[in-house]
Amino acid sequence: MLTVYNCIVNEHDLRLVVLAAVICAISALTAVKLLDHVRGDERSGRKAWIALSAASIGFGIWATHFVAMLAFSPAMPTAYDAELTVLSLVIAVAVTGLGIGVATARDTLDHRLVGGSILGGGIAAMHFTGMSAFEVQGFLVWDQRFVAAALVVAVALGALSMQIALSGQRGWRQVGAALTLTVGICGLHFIAMAAVTIQPDVSVEIPASSISATWLAAGVAAAAFSILLFSAIALWVDIRDVSRSRAEEQRMRDLVNAAVEGLVVCREGRIVTANASFLAMTGRTMGDMLDAAFSSLVLVDSAKATDTGQETAIVHANGDRLPVEVIQREIDYDGTPHTVFALRDLRERRKAEADIRHLAMHDTLTGLPNRRAFNERLEREIKAHWNASDRYLALLCLDLDRFKEVNDLFGHAAGDAMLQRVAECASSVLKDNQMLARLGGDEFAVIVPDLSEPSGGQKVAQAILQAFREANRNAANEGLMSTSIGIALCPGDATDAETLVSHADTALYCAKSDGRDTWRHFEKSMGQEVRSRRMMEHELRYAIPREELSLAYQPQKKLDTGETIGFEALLRWSHPQRGNVSPAVFIPVAEESGSIVTIGEWVLERACADAASWADNITVAVNVSAVQLHSPDFTRTVHEILVRTGLAPHRLEIEITETALVRDMNRALTTLRQIKALGVKVAMDDFGTGYSSLSNLRAFPFDKIKIDGSFIRSVDTNPQAATIVKAVLGIGRGLGLPVLAEGVETSAELEFLSKELCQIGQGYLLGRPGPIDRFADQTAQNMPKVETASAA
Repeated sequence: MLTVYNCIVNEHDLRLVVLAAVICAISALTAVKLLDHVRGDERSGRKAWIALSAASIGFGIWATHFVAMLAFSPAMPTAYDAELTVLSLVIAVAVTGLGIGVATARDTLDHRLVGGSILGGGIAAMHFTGMSAFEVQGFLVWDQRFVAAALVVAVALGALSMQIALSGQRGWRQVGAALTLTVGICGLHFIAMAAVTIQPDVSVEIPASSISATWLAAGVAAAAFSILLFSAIALWVDIRDVSRSRAEEQRMRDLVNAAVEGLVVCREGRIVTANASFLAMTGRTMGDMLDAAFSSLVLVDSAKATDTGQETAIVHANGDRLPVEVIQREIDYDGTPHTVFALRDLRERRKAEADIRHLAMHDTLTGLPNRRAFNERLEREIKAHWNASDRYLALLCLDLDRFKEVNDLFGHAAGDAMLQRVAECASSVLKDNQMLARLGGDEFAVIVPDLSEPSGGQKVAQAILQAFREANRNAANEGLMSTSIGIALCPGDATDAETLVSHADTALYCAKSDGRDTWRHFEKSMGQEVRSRRMMEHELRYAIPREELSLAYQPQKKLDTGETIGFEALLRWSHPQRGNVSPAVFIPVAEESGSIVTIGEWVLERACADAASWADNITVAVNVSAVQLHSPDFTRTVHEILVRTGLAPHRLEIEITETALVRDMNRALTTLRQIKALGVKVAMDDFGTGYSSLSNLRAFPFDKIKIDGSFIRSVDTNPQAATIVKAVLGIGRGLGLPVLAEGVETSAELEFLSKELCQIGQGYLLGRPGPIDRFADQTAQNMPKVETASAA
């Protein structure tokens, strides 16, 4: 009796045994690689991949078996049954194909184990069918224990190899599955061979149709060639897929690197990969990143980093912290759970937000805090000083003097430039804890906190005024800066923002009334006066539509003949509650508030309309404010009024004071020349007072000089006044200009003027002001009265 168990050691060619193992390993690895394509192809091509994989493992099993059988060399004739040999190959391919199909049908453990078990069963079926094809002079006796063991090894390792092959990541998974399958095939073969005992019997003849070992070797060679072909196909497919995978991976990496946001993939808190944007944010390389703790680079709370985003910071390589927004999601990356973080750089957004906040809280022209920022700071400072008994908060309200004239004369660009210089100049004298704000227009405010004495605000105001005066020394006429300042204290004057601002504004108003370019501290007595003045400003705006304004006329006569040659138009305001308001009271208020321009146009049009109905030799004189004279539209307004009313230009006389000239000599001269070009006459009013200068008489095109009434009233009793009047009359005769004496109220005054050859007079002695109807006999009306819209 010959046992194959003994022959495994003594009767086998070990070189062929090793060859069988190599063939088995190659076919197993090829089949495992092809399984990835079976699992990944959801289309009809999946069947072809199953067939190719089944053929690879089937031919491998068959070749392994018969190479091992060729390695077995018992000392007796042997051969192989052709039909059973071919059948064993068919069984190997068919059954293993079935097992692969079941294992890859669904991605579940049950399918993988059942499919692997079928694969193991197919290995066993091929082996025992192949052993049935083995013919020898004798009989084969099987040990059922070894047979059972071989079946268990085949089924168990087949199921295990399929589980390994179809789960986890590629690479070592494929090698492990191929090695497990190889062990299963070889284990089955040699355990099953150990179960066989050959009982020699010379009476048994080997059929002539049996395949000799030579032909079997040729068949095995063909099977081995097939295995090599399948391996080549698998290798080519694998190389192609790897190439495609790398190309796709590179394409995806390029796409990810093109993203503006930083992208990071982490596993268990450690960085696996990241895109170029994230590397740029951190200032590090990919080598520095790999396996680094994500939390060491990004200060993120994983519990808060969700789809809604979390704002945090990245720690740059240089130590800086860059603001970012982090979004976290869980993904399946290479078959295992990973966490991906998307990081958006917030530097530009933070900068934009800061710019928006700055615009919301600052003035765009000067860069100073605006009213909103001022109010917030003032509220905070008042709370801080609320209960402080030894500390004071001073509020300074600034308003530029005659700023409207700068805009009117030189344009808004010059006005904007002045506002910028004001901001720069005032800021230069303030300390870091003091705040200068532009509230709007030409209004500014200064918050001076933490003062140890109440006079601290006055010192700041004086410093600002002095800084303006120093800056004006080298400035052009259009660039002269002047401001009035009102001061209020907390808690002394007020303990809330609204009242404190109101008191400072009241003090500012008094500073303007007291001559401008100065400061005033709030006093309780200021309140009533300021409220009354502001109420008057408000009421003056509605005086024209309410028909509260009217004109009175005072005659101007030749002193030698008593002939009336003209009238001066005098403005009167009859208020429903205040009664008749003196022009000396409301005209300064109108000039300060700017309503004098509208009122002056009404006076001029009404006077021209009335004069148009008088005799042609009677003129009308209208006083013009300095504000009107410096208005860029004044000449055009005069011309339009003359056209509408039909008054001849030479019958209109504009009266101006020298105070109006000194504000801007060049502008005033240009305007007067334009007025003269229209044919209108110009008289110098109140000569002898204020800024009287002989150079002005020579430089400006005046047609008449008016001596102020203050000199006339004392001309017969005051030698100095008499001397001044005589001098003015002499100047008039020398320049060829008629001189009009105002305020003639007594016979003595009239007699003095007549002796000194004064040509024209005006005063109560010659005629009191009144409605024009009172002088109907003097105007000698000889044409229809011209009605105008404004006069109606």
